[in-house]
Amino acid sequence: MADDRDQSRAAEVNERLRPIELTAESVTRPAGPQTPTVHAFLRHLRAKGLDCVPEPVSSDGETETLRFIEGESGGDGWKHQHDEHGLRSAARLLRRVHDASVDWVPPGDAVFAAPATEGGDVFVNGDPGPWNFVWRDGEAVALIDWDFLHRAPRLSDVAYALQWFAPMRDDEAALEWHHFPDVPDRRARTAAFLDAYGIPADFDVADAVVRRIRHTSEHVRFLAAQGQEPQRTWVAEGDVEREELAEIAWIEDNRLLFSD
Repeated sequence: MADDRDQSRAAEVNERLRPIELTAESVTRPAGPQTPTVHAFLRHLRAKGLDCVPEPVSSDGETETLRFIEGESGGDGWKHQHDEHGLRSAARLLRRVHDASVDWVPPGDAVFAAPATEGGDVFVNGDPGPWNFVWRDGEAVALIDWDFLHRAPRLSDVAYALQWFAPMRDDEAALEWHHFPDVPDRRARTAAFLDAYGIPADFDVADAVVRRIRHTSEHVRFLAAQGQEPQRTWVAEGDVEREELAEIAWIEDNRLLFSD
């Protein structure tokens, strides 16, 4: 399995290099070249009545400010995906956002921090793990951190989410890192997520998640080569390759845990 000490160090690096300031009203965080495009996308969704994404307030090129969404996220949000109610609520929210993105036309000068994926039919979050959902009363009410917005097939986000919501990690990780009270029934959780999202379970789940892990690792290495942090540090310390190999090997060896 991927060493969770590496995961903890990665989180610490991210917090140090990308500091976030919170108030009761707003969130201020580092901006990037993609920020104006992300803000345009978020305004599009909110104009369609979706209050489940952040409301952009301002951006000065160095930082961006977004309206704070009340609830638990980050490390505090993991526990809410343990039961099926929380799991299904996240899947439904992800579907709602994907559906609303279909008719968005990016501005002519759009900049994306992640490349478009072949066959893209929606705009995806790119990082829809439990930490990037906002949770209230055990239910996912918002999806945040849209830095990796890009056009891709729906399955790209769905496969990414399944890796962490099923989760497609070994029992030790599920109990000690994800803090499940008992070893989760990954097959049942995978089926519940797909059912709530509304996507037919007519594909090889393990293959889809493995492809997504490889895509994620390639993207991290691409950002690292550009000098972006914390990705540069993650790659330099060897975390990315080590985790990718361990995660893929475990999934390949445990396919029957996810589907027939």
